[in-house]
Amino acid sequence: MAKQLPYRPCVGVMLVNREGLAFIGRRTKGGNEGDLENAWQMPQGGIDEGEEPYEGALRELFEETNVSSVELIGETPGWVTYDLPPELVGVAWKGRYCGQKQKWFALRFTGKDSEIDVLAPGGGKHRPEFSDWRWEKIENLPGLIVPFKRAAYEEVVAQLKPLVTA
Repeated sequence: MAKQLPYRPCVGVMLVNREGLAFIGRRTKGGNEGDLENAWQMPQGGIDEGEEPYEGALRELFEETNVSSVELIGETPGWVTYDLPPELVGVAWKGRYCGQKQKWFALRFTGKDSEIDVLAPGGGKHRPEFSDWRWEKIENLPGLIVPFKRAAYEEVVAQLKPLVTA
């Protein structure tokens, strides 16, 4: 059944600070993917109708973290996909998708940490998706995400880390 549904078009952001560490946020409870209280992830979200992926990445980053002080480092050459676990197919995203296809962007954070506000993101206009955040070593990211997204994160790290550390 899962393969009959399309993938949700999405973007993701690997936001990297001056020390080469990546932003990760701890998901709040009750997201589309269930109770992920202890799951950490990078900012990501759906692409709006008519929106270019890079525009969507900047919008999602602002809506989830309040961050707008960034420079583009690079992007994944193609789309990275993951499938939802069977128990979430037909539930997450109103049952319309089997998983996500994501275009990922590596962005350098040029602001100060005080710009980051996950509790009142988007200038307080958006519902928080993260309850906490921190800077983390890029190679540690796949081990911090929910298991069904782990292979996608391994692919993103393999593709973007060389651009970030170059």
